[in-house]
Amino acid sequence: MNEFLQGGLYGGGIIVAIMTSLLFVLWTERKMAARMQSRIGPNIIDPLGFLQAPADVLKLLQKEDIVPEKADRALFNYAPVLGAAVAIAVAAVVPFSATIVGADLDVGVLYLLAAGAVGVLPVFAAGWGSNNKFALLGAMRAIAQSVSYEVPLVLAALVPVILTGSMKVSEIVTFQQNHHWLIVWPFFLGVPAFVLFMLAMLAESNRIPFDIPEAESELVAGITTEYTGMKFGLFYMAEYLHTVIASAVAASLFLGGYDGPFAPGVWWMVAKTFGMVVAIYYLRWSLMRFRSDQLMALCWRWLVPTGVVLVVASALFVVFAG
Repeated sequence: MNEFLQGGLYGGGIIVAIMTSLLFVLWTERKMAARMQSRIGPNIIDPLGFLQAPADVLKLLQKEDIVPEKADRALFNYAPVLGAAVAIAVAAVVPFSATIVGADLDVGVLYLLAAGAVGVLPVFAAGWGSNNKFALLGAMRAIAQSVSYEVPLVLAALVPVILTGSMKVSEIVTFQQNHHWLIVWPFFLGVPAFVLFMLAMLAESNRIPFDIPEAESELVAGITTEYTGMKFGLFYMAEYLHTVIASAVAASLFLGGYDGPFAPGVWWMVAKTFGMVVAIYYLRWSLMRFRSDQLMALCWRWLVPTGVVLVVASALFVVFAG
């Protein structure tokens, strides 16, 4: 019972911390976008724009909840909630410090990949339940993109599993504490695996240049075309949650997680995660959107073969040099 309560407190605290961090993440992206596009950015509600995100939440809560007449009401209403819940569920096995972890599973990496893959189901449910052709096309694109990029994502995640001999995320971090970060050595495996993981993660979270399911120039707003108010806000939140949590996962698998000198581990984890979020936003405001055929060609012609080579090379490295 004590372990159950402790897990519940850790889980609740992690959820509150992540949800709170989203406000700062939104502010950071808006300020970065404004600076890169030579404009001011949010400054109306308060001079620095910190209150813009809370104001947006209040605005969405006041919006009218509209359901299309011929929509599947069950799928339409539950899809945004499930999308946000799945995004949060991934954080359960991420160790934010040596003591702060929701559930330290022995198959933590497998859980991460499985929970991340499930995230496409609410997306498809939203597209189908909306009874809108643009939303359905966006959902079909999301299915194709998720199924395709899940392959290189799994292959990239297998590299730290093979090098450390464990699927437990905390043990992967501990290995890096006791030896070296995997992006440092073997760098000829860690660096390309890290890049592969980040590219696949961008595609999984539908971030530019991989935002094909939400291509507003082609599909109005993709799966969110018919959504209003806080239901739209939940999809919007889920996308940012996926970006933040996936960055934390990458930090754990390749950058030593909470390992670092002169400060508590949780601050190192926050710093590494935030650094990768900033890098993702830099790419988001620097690159153009891929076409669908370019997206699939990049995955199957380049990323998947690269992932297979990295997995085989990691196994050989462990056998002959481990």
